[in-house]
Amino acid sequence: MNHKVIAEEIYGLNENIILIYAFNGTGKTRLSVAYKDISKEKNDGNHSGVYYNAFSEDLFVWDNDEPNDNEDIKLTINSSSLNKFHSFLDVPNIEEKLALYKPKYKFKFNYADLEKGFDSVTFYVDEETENPIKISRGEERIFVWCFFLALFEVDGFADIQNAHFFIDDPVSSLDDHNIYVTSESIFNLIEENYLDKNIVITTHHIGLFSILADRLTRGEKSGRFKQLTKAVILKNNGENVELKSVRNDVFLFHLHLMQIIDDAINSELFAYHFVLLRQLLENISSFIGMGRISFTLEQIGVDNEKIEETMSIINHLSHKNAYKLQFNKMAEDEENILKDIFQKIQIKYKFKY
Repeated sequence: MNHKVIAEEIYGLNENIILIYAFNGTGKTRLSVAYKDISKEKNDGNHSGVYYNAFSEDLFVWDNDEPNDNEDIKLTINSSSLNKFHSFLDVPNIEEKLALYKPKYKFKFNYADLEKGFDSVTFYVDEETENPIKISRGEERIFVWCFFLALFEVDGFADIQNAHFFIDDPVSSLDDHNIYVTSESIFNLIEENYLDKNIVITTHHIGLFSILADRLTRGEKSGRFKQLTKAVILKNNGENVELKSVRNDVFLFHLHLMQIIDDAINSELFAYHFVLLRQLLENISSFIGMGRISFTLEQIGVDNEKIEETMSIINHLSHKNAYKLQFNKMAEDEENILKDIFQKIQIKYKFKY
């Protein structure tokens, strides 16, 4: 099959949350374009949804101002059909989305005529001088992603082109922590829109795919999402591509989580590692078939009289409302709890990672 046929297949699915895992080079961006074309055909040639893909990222290009030794370095925003929506965005819109990522910079938009959209973005650290800086590739990708998250909420854009979101690989150049944060932002987007829109997410990142698949089909809130979610793999098959269903035991993300937590124990633990510990416990519980982490705590040998207290601590420290504080260094008693649980998991299941 070609990408148009695959897009037709996805468009016709009964489920309205579609997770697609695919290696780079399989054609995820081509699939998003094919999906756009088909959805326009079904809607009298008009856009019926909104997109985040490589074309979205390509709108942002660095102007390094080389002739002036980078004095006015900035991230330019190429003109597009989105410019007419820029007037509905401002710095606080983007800052709200960026907050989870803990940016180390400030930024401002530049424009000659706001009705024609933003010309560029200047990043800086010193709020008094606002001396321009160049942020890293990972930071740039996060900024662009948050720009589009804010744009998705603009009246006249996503509320008119409201049939679907198509999100193609928003995690390139990101580290493990930011992969988790991005999964949180996508999950929030799904939670707010899944009853009204079809949501298609493609990614080459096994961690992002696994986190979302687990939360939507086996996590605490999976009751509302499970029947509406389909997880598939996009594979090359010679000169063609095809969709393959995912077996529950294919993606062993728990081993990746264990490696991250183990490394942190041997270096420095932050509060957000409790979020990863909870994800590990949920993953193990799902694999066992119980769906509740208290069962896993029982199995690994946590004292029965302390399970309720331990659950309360885990729930409190991994609650999403506290996530903005997740880069706080973990307190000593919290470290001891995490280390004890992690050691018990290692002793009980003897995972190799």
